[in-house]
Amino acid sequence: MKLHELKKAPGSTRAPKRKGRGTATGQGKTAGRGMNGQNSRSGGGVRLGFEGGQMPLYRRIPKRGFTNIWRKEPEIVNVGDLNIFEDGTEVTAETLREKGLIKKADKGLKILGDGKLEKNLTVKANKFSKAAAEQIEKAGGKAEVL
Repeated sequence: MKLHELKKAPGSTRAPKRKGRGTATGQGKTAGRGMNGQNSRSGGGVRLGFEGGQMPLYRRIPKRGFTNIWRKEPEIVNVGDLNIFEDGTEVTAETLREKGLIKKADKGLKILGDGKLEKNLTVKANKFSKAAAEQIEKAGGKAEVL
């Protein structure tokens, strides 16, 4: 089977209803919109969230807190992931990005203590968890806070 030989399963697609094309179609004249009212007219209908004048749900519910739009979420890497580096390597956000462990090097970097580190590395990051710093020191490396 080749790409140009693929066909849709029989009955999986239907032709669209051709509305407003005469009374013989069964969808002529009012085109399925009914007789009168707001929804039968062009541009008719109510805005999103409108409940007929009743106080809309999104305004009835109490609001709490706020979202800080300037919040910076650091990139997170576990110490177990650092075993891909050679002994004595200096690990920075840039080297982690080159290896594909993080996406952006400018967001900050936090090292967490999940996994087991078996290499002697100098790790430079913005933050370290206590467990991560202990593991790096125990393996004979250095945990340097930027």
